[in-house]
Amino acid sequence: MAVETPVCDFGWKAPHFSLPATDGKTYDLQELMGEKGLLVMFICNHCPYVKSVIDRIVRDTRELKELGINAVAICANDAGEYPEDSFDNMKVFARDHGFDFPYLHDEDQSVAKAYNAVCTPDFFGFDRDFGLQYRGRLDASRKEAAPDARRDLFEAMKQVAETGHGPKDQIPSMGCSIKWKAA
Repeated sequence: MAVETPVCDFGWKAPHFSLPATDGKTYDLQELMGEKGLLVMFICNHCPYVKSVIDRIVRDTRELKELGINAVAICANDAGEYPEDSFDNMKVFARDHGFDFPYLHDEDQSVAKAYNAVCTPDFFGFDRDFGLQYRGRLDASRKEAAPDARRDLFEAMKQVAETGHGPKDQIPSMGCSIKWKAA
């Protein structure tokens, strides 16, 4: 079932985290921040929404890095119920798709809960002071790539890099629900 993200809560501060990455390092929020901002993405390996847009995510994050916006992806899905989202499979997914950003494992799901992440993909675009400026979709094409689709995420984060503020109008991201562990 598809789930949409809530509207952007402008200025909401990014909760701190420190998580292991597929490259063998551990990253915390502070060290990930770019000169002009940070894009935090909740993704996973098995979701058809993520699979359909992952190459566009890699393209956009690469271009945003040139503008001073760093990116990080976090997988919080329950790998016990969804083995394709295991840490070992995250390493393969990152390598196969040429990630040039850290891919972090939120095994206890505390970071996803702190961010109120609801789906994969779920995008959080922060200004350089860790204030939320974007919580919307990647682009207008959803699952099937549409030529000439407006690159909502890229344009919003480019605006954050240039002005420190995200666009007033944002269209929610849509994807599969986060796969929460049983209580």
